[in-house]
Amino acid sequence: MKRFYWLLSAFLVLLSFGACAERIKDMASIQGVRDNQLIGYGIVVGLDGSGDQTTQTPFTVQSVISMLSQMGVNLPQGTGLQLKNVAAVVVTATLPPFSKPGQAIDVTTSSIGNAKSLRGGTLLMTPLKGADGLVYAMAQGNVLVSGVGASSGGASVQVNHLSVGRVPSGASVERSVPTILGQGDFINLELNTMDFTTAARIVEVINGLIEPDIASALDGRLIQVRAPTGSGRVAFISKIENLDVNPAQGVAKVIINARTGSVVMNQAVSLQPCAVAHGNLTVVINTDSAVSQPNALAKGKTVQTDKTTIDIKADKGGLVQLKKGVSLSDVVKALNSIGATPQDLLAILQAMKSAGALRAELEII
Repeated sequence: MKRFYWLLSAFLVLLSFGACAERIKDMASIQGVRDNQLIGYGIVVGLDGSGDQTTQTPFTVQSVISMLSQMGVNLPQGTGLQLKNVAAVVVTATLPPFSKPGQAIDVTTSSIGNAKSLRGGTLLMTPLKGADGLVYAMAQGNVLVSGVGASSGGASVQVNHLSVGRVPSGASVERSVPTILGQGDFINLELNTMDFTTAARIVEVINGLIEPDIASALDGRLIQVRAPTGSGRVAFISKIENLDVNPAQGVAKVIINARTGSVVMNQAVSLQPCAVAHGNLTVVINTDSAVSQPNALAKGKTVQTDKTTIDIKADKGGLVQLKKGVSLSDVVKALNSIGATPQDLLAILQAMKSAGALRAELEII
């Protein structure tokens, strides 16, 4: 009988969370399983005259001299190099979790001098270090630039960005980062977005479909799950991350980009009763220049006169009444009906928030 009730509860959980559900792996990650950033300094050679101007970037010359000395080429003291085919770059990469020595990862090269283009260049061996200063990968290879540029006679044309390139599989991992999969008898799930309701639903699904009382929410982001030890832990995590959960509706939020005029609202945005009036006042000032020419026998002087006209135009304002609890589509339709542009929406939404009519968090980026 106990098993029957457990199967019935699991079936009810499956029905309640089956609609519009998302996988747990899309909403949460395993604590401790993370990427690590790597960085290094290197030089790109073989450029077709589009490298650094060495008179303005002395560190490029210093790098070349240091590289040549390590290869047994010693230049006379005070030798001035005029290089055109070399560029100093910063090399960055991301070390995935559980990476092992010998695996290949992609790297990005970014010019730090005044090179015109990295197209056709070759990145020389560059050690990539982590935040602890240890070398975790070595990068080298041909730089791929997804752009093109040409110039002649003072005119130039450029498509895409030429001072940043990529070396696919250009770095070889030399050192692995120890990653502990879980803490003792437990693994911790970290939600990508903090939400108490979503955390409670994930706990309910895991306890209902995997095993009772193995998961508990420590807060709105962290969920602790009792997991088997040894090789069975990987298979257990695979089961957990493929469970479907219906996430809670997010916090009502309006995002405004003041630089571009972009306004994005989610479906939870609603309004209290309010009225919105919209109208524009345009002032146009135009100045025309004219020349006053005196008669031939007169002793006057030719002077320039300015004639200024001022035109004031007031667009017809609109007054729209918005009812309580309207949906996002109703908000957009109402604001569009009064001719509000994205720039106008910035002022309208801020005014509605100050008036207490906008039931949403207003974030300006």
